[in-house]
Amino acid sequence: MKSVLVAIFFGVCTCIQVMSQVLPAESACGPTTAHFDTQTLASRVVPQPVEGKSQIYVIEVFDKVVGEIARPTLRVGIDGNWMGADKGNSYVAFSVEPGEHHLCTNWQSHLKRLSKEAAFLGFTAEAGKIYFFRARITEHGGSTGASTFSLDLDQLNDDEGKYLVASSSSSVSRLKK
Repeated sequence: MKSVLVAIFFGVCTCIQVMSQVLPAESACGPTTAHFDTQTLASRVVPQPVEGKSQIYVIEVFDKVVGEIARPTLRVGIDGNWMGADKGNSYVAFSVEPGEHHLCTNWQSHLKRLSKEAAFLGFTAEAGKIYFFRARITEHGGSTGASTFSLDLDQLNDDEGKYLVASSSSSVSRLKK
């Protein structure tokens, strides 16, 4: 009987440990009920970081033009809070405190299969630095002719980040009520 209780105890501890490893990635986004109205602007000014903070750019890259998928909206969250959204080939920018952060992008769509697409990335920000991230949507053609899509998030070097910001529009978004 004691060995059964010990086994159950260690099983519960292992389960809690695994769950605690999953939670940071899941908590990187924001509430699933939040949706944004998003516009793109021609402005391509790269703001400098706010004093004592880091500047973050998330650039959406997508070249597919099919119906409503022509200009997808991606919500961008960090540490469990939505920071805004970008639409089509555009970017969203915001400042964060130095330290460890968990970044998230999630496809905002009324199509269930697309709204499940999300990507996550952890990083450590330093005060006064600029960080560029690419949210890339990739199409995968199916054997039946139906397309599927995946969403990836990766950190860019400064040169590629500045190039993509300069060749993209900025996004302005507000939460829908």
